[in-house]
Amino acid sequence: MEMKKRVILELRKRNPAEVVELVVDNCRSSDGEVEGLTDEYTELEILSMVNVGISSLSKLPSLPKLRKLEVSDNTISGGLDTLAEKCPNLTYLNLSGNKIKELSTIETLQNLKNLKSLDLYSCEVSTLDDYRDSVFELLPQLTYLDGYDQEDNEVPDSEAENDDDDDEAGPPGGDDDDDEDEDDEEGSEGDEEEEVGLSYLMKEGIQDEEDDGDYVEEEEDEDEEEEDGDVDGVQGEKRKRDPEDEGDDDDDE
Repeated sequence: MEMKKRVILELRKRNPAEVVELVVDNCRSSDGEVEGLTDEYTELEILSMVNVGISSLSKLPSLPKLRKLEVSDNTISGGLDTLAEKCPNLTYLNLSGNKIKELSTIETLQNLKNLKSLDLYSCEVSTLDDYRDSVFELLPQLTYLDGYDQEDNEVPDSEAENDDDDDEAGPPGGDDDDDEDEDDEEGSEGDEEEEVGLSYLMKEGIQDEEDDGDYVEEEEDEDEEEEDGDVDGVQGEKRKRDPEDEGDDDDDE
């Protein structure tokens, strides 16, 4: 997708002045320049243009509130002097995977007074002798280079993220109280289930006894019916014999 179209797509019908973060990774610049962005993005703080085929930042618009710029995996080899003018409040810059070969190329970043973190890994400049010491000396405002400070300590989580975690954690002991409440609820529910279970079993037992009684009564009824049937059978036989007997009497006469 062309970079201009991708920028419009990411706007999602918003006004450019309302956009705080814009990600257009893996689209394609038609001429190696930044396309689709204008000075209207006055509130933009985070801009990511990873692997978009740009070789220059000369057409980057003025972005006074931009703090974080991701332009890794492109073919930028210079022209970084425009950043201090157009993005004076930049604190994080990722240039990894570009065509930066000399320390002199990044010297102009001295004018970014708020720059705290710079990434240059996978750039040719990172293979130079004393690379890290040289960059920290050249850019004294830097705190982190390629994710580590001068003492090789990894960049920690931001204070903002820590504050968010603290807010989510809640007051000490809150979780324990909740667990206790849940245990109490589960216990009461278990007791209720036990009572219901006992009642059910008792009802089942009573029902079984009633069913057994019915079964006994049914057997008795069946026995009585069989006896009645026998009697009827006998009577039937007698009734059949009576006419025969009468016939015999006639013959005798």
